[in-house]
Amino acid sequence: MSIGTILLAAVLVWLVWGRGLRPGRAGRSAAARARQLRTPLVRLAELAGVSTVRGRQAAQFAAGAEGERRTGRLLAVLRPLGWTVLHDLALPTGRANVDHLVVSPRGVAIVVDSKRWNARYRVRAVGGRLLHGDVDVTDRLRGLRHETATVARVLDAPVISTVVMHGAPVDGGALIFDGIRIVPADSAVPVLRGIARRHRGHGRDLGRRAARALKPYGRN
Repeated sequence: MSIGTILLAAVLVWLVWGRGLRPGRAGRSAAARARQLRTPLVRLAELAGVSTVRGRQAAQFAAGAEGERRTGRLLAVLRPLGWTVLHDLALPTGRANVDHLVVSPRGVAIVVDSKRWNARYRVRAVGGRLLHGDVDVTDRLRGLRHETATVARVLDAPVISTVVMHGAPVDGGALIFDGIRIVPADSAVPVLRGIARRHRGHGRDLGRRAARALKPYGRN
């Protein structure tokens, strides 16, 4: 193979990856936001034992990033089974991002949202509300509904919502709340595979279409 051919192949690979087919890293944008919030002044305040709004926000983003990385490691086992596994995806409009999108070989698409909540309190559904301990966290699923609906419009195919919960125990071992399945992290992969078996697929090319249509967050 000539040097010119090798260079041409390298350029083509760079162009393809540069158009968004390169998978994003799980937790990448949340970790970047945490670093952005933790300014030198915030770090000095933390060293002095002073709590700040930005410091608390940075801690929340950092915890979220770690939850996404943990979920990413769990989902990696699906790739050798023929699944498309994508992380930290930008939506066509707005600043929201999709933590993870997995598509089964038959074309069942599932948006996976990572949550890392305090392990001292149980996640449960009571009277039509979602509670973490005694705190009403129902509205924390609003973003996931929006992300799932948007991905469904982009792919022109049904998309299922699932929350992978790190830390906090889930009442009964799993919950379905307002159509969203909430599962502990250690059972996430079997649950996702079960969902894929029970639902009708929407084409073996759906994963490839998702990778082309949804770019990693921050790579426009």
